Amino acid sequence: MSDVRHVLVLPDRETADEVAVELADRFGVGETPQLVRDALAGEDDAEDAQWLVVVEDPDRRLDPAALDLFAAEYEGWLEAP
Repeated sequence: MSDVRHVLVLPDRETADEVAVELADRFGVGETPQLVRDALAGEDDAEDAQWLVVVEDPDRRLDPAALDLFAAEYEGWLEAP
């Protein structure tokens, strides 16, 4: 069985931080998600960066549809695999 990684795309760092904390409360994610700055193509301004919250799911217990709805609450989405 291969590991599964979910990537939530969020509009800014503050939102990504909030989502990372809320993942533990709402979904029982034990391992701290990784936060990654994703600058939009051709943009140098930090204001134009999206933030990715990367969640490892080796046991495949997280529902992608539920994660997508969760990210939407924060004006984000779950990146398609």
